[in-house]
Amino acid sequence: MTMRWGIVGFGWVARDYMAPGIAAAGGTLVAIADPSPMAQASAMSGGILAYDTAEAMLADAALDCVYVATPNNRHADPVRAAVAAGVPVLCEKPIAATLADAEAIGAAVAGHLYGTAFDQRHHPAHRAMAQAIRDGAIGRPIAVRIVYACWVDPSWSPSAIGDGCNWRADPAAAGGGAVIDLALHGLDLAAMLVDEPLDRLHIDLQRRIHDYPVDDGGILSGRTAGGVLVQSHVAYNCPEVLPRRRLEILGEGGLLVATNTMGQTEGGTVIRRCARTGEETALPFGAALSPFAAQAAAFAAAVRGEAHDFSIDRDLSLMRLFDAAYTEARSCL
Repeated sequence: MTMRWGIVGFGWVARDYMAPGIAAAGGTLVAIADPSPMAQASAMSGGILAYDTAEAMLADAALDCVYVATPNNRHADPVRAAVAAGVPVLCEKPIAATLADAEAIGAAVAGHLYGTAFDQRHHPAHRAMAQAIRDGAIGRPIAVRIVYACWVDPSWSPSAIGDGCNWRADPAAAGGGAVIDLALHGLDLAAMLVDEPLDRLHIDLQRRIHDYPVDDGGILSGRTAGGVLVQSHVAYNCPEVLPRRRLEILGEGGLLVATNTMGQTEGGTVIRRCARTGEETALPFGAALSPFAAQAAAFAAAVRGEAHDFSIDRDLSLMRLFDAAYTEARSCL
């Protein structure tokens, strides 16, 4: 069946990436909920119903699932509204701006189909890397290394036509800065790639370049339950003309290197280098499929009752580990 989607929070990520992803996955965006007149006008220009609130949208539009893309501190109400309406809900990461709100959301969605939108775990390149690791392409994994950075200065606007303020630099709305926005993608991805949860994490923060009250960069280091080391550098202070998206998985038998796969768009490259011969080979994957399209397809399959790997329990465990390390790091910033 064609999956009928609603979106709560029709900002630039939802409009420019998730909406096309839904279409690419064979779904239909039926309605959006956003109090912004600009967001509503954008939706209605494409024949999409527009509402002020999630409750109004859910009461009026026939929907199979909902994607929540509001600021982090506004996730809880639309998630609860979807649960009350019996509609499966995919919610942007992090689960919430605070651990307390994340725990409340976890309690609210118990027994209900819920997914945290860690789109990087759905990128075809990253799925291919996970399968290659399971197949022994690099032997036993030793370490995961990530660089995931961008430039977000205080004057940055989400689009040329404007989407309101940059809430990602607002500590109350976002729950932090670059690290809470970017690092959880990599932590979730690292655990998925090596099929082991993280059980230790340390974070160092910086507020070095940009004049706003949150971190503009951070280094995270930790290890999985089985002893794989994980390192991630995330930043809002890296000029975007520089190399800024790289993922490496080192194993006893080789190295997988993904370049320009982390992010909202499709494509990138993955190379496997053999530890014994030094030979490099390209790892094939569906380069035309964006992580948002792959994620929309995966959640639609879950709504249809097919096997899936969305898990609120796993996501809450990661949020608890992250929150403890992030709280300590911010006290030292």
